[in-house]
Amino acid sequence: MRVRTLAVALLAGGLALTACGKEGGPGDTGAPSQQVAADVKVDGSPTFDKIKSRGRVVIGVKEDQPGLGYKDPTSGKFTGFDIEIAKLVAAKLGYGDDKIDFKAIPSAGREQALINGDVDYYVGTYTINAKRKEQVAFAGPYFTAGQSLLVKKDDSAITGKDSLKGKKVCSVTGSTPIQKVKSEGLTEPENIVELQTYSLCVEQLEQGTVDAVTTDDAILKGYASQSPDTLKVVGEPFSNEPYGIGLPKDDKALRDKVNDILQAALDGGEWQAAYDATLGKSGSTTDKPVLERY
Repeated sequence: MRVRTLAVALLAGGLALTACGKEGGPGDTGAPSQQVAADVKVDGSPTFDKIKSRGRVVIGVKEDQPGLGYKDPTSGKFTGFDIEIAKLVAAKLGYGDDKIDFKAIPSAGREQALINGDVDYYVGTYTINAKRKEQVAFAGPYFTAGQSLLVKKDDSAITGKDSLKGKKVCSVTGSTPIQKVKSEGLTEPENIVELQTYSLCVEQLEQGTVDAVTTDDAILKGYASQSPDTLKVVGEPFSNEPYGIGLPKDDKALRDKVNDILQAALDGGEWQAAYDATLGKSGSTTDKPVLERY
């Protein structure tokens, strides 16, 4: 089942805009607290050795995607499904909420942040693809979405990907969606606009500088739910986007451990609890992903 049927959960409104907790740390989304594992060992993992030495885990996330990875501008707290998955993995590695540092990294900087060791792992609508696997490793997928389009509410000209010719289309620099727009020639090269964040693209859409924003449907419906009188999502999803947890490329030991954590969460109900507390707020359902163990 595609995620478009479940992202309506964001219309519940408060899931990305209410949070409490430690500055820069996890917010309270209503998800059950994760039980912190004790005496965790990940033999042969340089990343885990670094985490142990530091005494904290540094997780790369998004900060501008309501319902997935969102930082409240007032409280500074992070909420969303991706945040819950990030917390779940940290807990099973032995680090509770008070030992987590979230670091917002835009799409274009994800690979370099992992290569540089700026983050220990990355959870933020990070589509698994062959090009990225040349530079980083992935655990998962833990979720599947599909590319779609966000337009102004009164726009009747754009109805799907085949109506984008002559229209200015915006997405994030280096993202899978903008690469698809280019590779399929959905609009002319001079009409492709690349910015650092989706929120900047949405601002340009609202100002009339661009005609459409494209990325995964779950993300777009989050923005539409914030401005239902002015924005809407149109057309059928036109891609399959498996979200993975990004990891340092050569750290097979940590990748295997995170895959084991995700599988246990899927089998034991923790994944479902995280979903229900975020994207599932409206009561919509989704099929659980099947781990590929990349």
